[in-house]
Amino acid sequence: MHSNQVQTLKNAMELLVIEEVERQLDNYPQHLANYINPVEVATYAVNRLPPLYASSEEGWRQQKLRGKREFKNQINTAVRQGFAAVQRDPLRVSTPLISEDTLEAEAAKAALQDIRTLLKSKEVSWKNLVSFVRKALTTTAYTEVSKYQIEKLLDPSCVWNDYRSQK
Repeated sequence: MHSNQVQTLKNAMELLVIEEVERQLDNYPQHLANYINPVEVATYAVNRLPPLYASSEEGWRQQKLRGKREFKNQINTAVRQGFAAVQRDPLRVSTPLISEDTLEAEAAKAALQDIRTLLKSKEVSWKNLVSFVRKALTTTAYTEVSKYQIEKLLDPSCVWNDYRSQK
């Protein structure tokens, strides 16, 4: 394992259940399928099946094979029960869990958009923004700089507040 990688664990049963949910959902009429939340069906089913965790690629392959071989019927039954449970209460309201990675990515996207709006430039990217901040911090650590000098540090392909008129 590389030193900058963090080993993780995954439950192969989740993948097997999701595959079964998708397979069974394909057999539903479209007008009914639109009202079914596949994540809720999968959650219901996974909670009724044994976990099959793995922390290596080899273990992951083994656990998927074991799940298909030993638990095929139980997975099918648990998913069918999940569909029945989810359909039983169509008016039930639930607030979905959102992964931390998704929340972080959305926050980063919103922050970048705020910066684009502030600088009045659609060309700002994380790459040129990080480069700018690095240059600006290095420069300002030693001297006092004007707004024009800071803008000058930016990637020339970016258009910023028409700083040419401020020369």
